[in-house]
Amino acid sequence: MGNTWRKVLRVTTGFAVPLLAAGVITAGSPGFGQYKVKNGDTLSLIAATYGTDVRTLVALNKLPGNGNTIYAGELLRLPGKAATPGAGRSSQLGRASYVVKAGDTIGKIAKRYRCSQASLLAANGLRASDHIYIGKTILVPVKIHAKPVPKKPAKTSKKTKNNTFAGRTYADHIVAAADRNRAVLRNRKLPTRGQLRTMIVTTAKRYGVDPELALAISWQESGWKQRVVSPANAIGAMQVIPSTGNFTSSIVGRKLDLLKPQDNVTSGVVLLSRLTAAAKLDIAVAGYYQGLGGVRRNGMYPDTKRYVQSVLRLKGQFEKGWNPL
Repeated sequence: MGNTWRKVLRVTTGFAVPLLAAGVITAGSPGFGQYKVKNGDTLSLIAATYGTDVRTLVALNKLPGNGNTIYAGELLRLPGKAATPGAGRSSQLGRASYVVKAGDTIGKIAKRYRCSQASLLAANGLRASDHIYIGKTILVPVKIHAKPVPKKPAKTSKKTKNNTFAGRTYADHIVAAADRNRAVLRNRKLPTRGQLRTMIVTTAKRYGVDPELALAISWQESGWKQRVVSPANAIGAMQVIPSTGNFTSSIVGRKLDLLKPQDNVTSGVVLLSRLTAAAKLDIAVAGYYQGLGGVRRNGMYPDTKRYVQSVLRLKGQFEKGWNPL
């Protein structure tokens, strides 16, 4: 990849830590603003700067591991055609001036004014690694309480407020099933991400699937977390929907319970084994996300192309020994 390699940053609660080098190849998408990730950026800082939230950025950009990793040089889509710093939710904030005193830190100032460190850094064009000094004037985001607007009578709708996710809307019964599955998993004792990683590798070898491909798919889908359930009712570490679970159950000859980690991994890996046997690698990866029939009928959608690029990039990193844990 030569000069196209960039530093990888792991996203933490407000700070970024350099990890290793990785290639970044992303395409823009019409109708959305874009932001090029810089060294020191975090997803929460970008969200605060552009008046959005981490969940929206993860959904728009199909970030691996639900946003565990961003890359210096990567182009992120931003909600809205003309997203600019301070737009959206940030426009509901005012700015108070504060003069730094002895013993102050960004964390202490943020706590005192009940704002996030990311918002405070963004308001002042600072990075987490920057130092503040006594006498420096800091702009502090403070909430402006607008006059309440009379509420309009709620319209009756067959849709629930959380039916739409990543630009797609799902039927009430699907979202309700996802909520039930999420509640079940919330109360279960489940393997750690490290244990799930081992499970994925072992299962992939058993079914003749490239272990790094299975790891990349699962990291992209869930970050190796069994508790993740999407509004589309994609369940667990491999994000398998029930209809796919029924299909893979017929292949292995027994009913697979997608709420159980080993069955979930088995279902995802068996699906991958069929996809990679039926199509070349990029089409197989696209088929995992969009459905192989859909890819062959309609080609890859723009979000599918980004998904494939991310998975193949992750696969390459795993082949080089990267362990995000």
